[in-house]
Amino acid sequence: MTMTKGLLIVLSGPSGSGKDSLLQQVLANGEQIALSISATTRQPREGEIDGVHYHFTTHAEFEQKLANGAILEHTVYNGQYYGTPKDAVDFWLNSGKTVVLEIEVEGAANIATQYPDCVRVFLVPPSLAVLRQRLIDRRTNTPKDIERRINIAKQELTHAPGFDYIIRNCVLTNAATDFQAIIRAEMLRDKNILTEVMNDA
Repeated sequence: MTMTKGLLIVLSGPSGSGKDSLLQQVLANGEQIALSISATTRQPREGEIDGVHYHFTTHAEFEQKLANGAILEHTVYNGQYYGTPKDAVDFWLNSGKTVVLEIEVEGAANIATQYPDCVRVFLVPPSLAVLRQRLIDRRTNTPKDIERRINIAKQELTHAPGFDYIIRNCVLTNAATDFQAIIRAEMLRDKNILTEVMNDA
């Protein structure tokens, strides 16, 4: 089946819920999705590569992109800008691809106003206790940072009921299967299937 326009999926969830791991598992399963690479002003973590994990930029450069309308949505998290470049997303959608945006809750709301047909998926951890331990295991945050992120997570979880789907990430492989099932279900909503059937008569 070829869709006239691609499917846009917005993936959100608290920091530490496993969004990156989920998408890597989905790709490893052979799912054909395009992942938007966000721009950010935060410093790269160990092992992160510019242009692969994020487009790392300065505050001044990011603000210039905002002024030029080159950022689809943006938010400020822990004092740093995070945003989605617009051109790549529109190109992929117009090419009929399934595009996944991994963004924060605030950014998800902004995307929904600009792309009303987008599908919003919220990833939750098994529990806040598990989330805290995942953040500790990262060894990149101070205890104060961890507690701040937990408090942010509690606030973000209150937005989950407004999403189209909620996936509880207890077992990564199961969560990836659930995510791929959402893609299949949403693609079957494409009314262009009927047009293709009639044209093949």
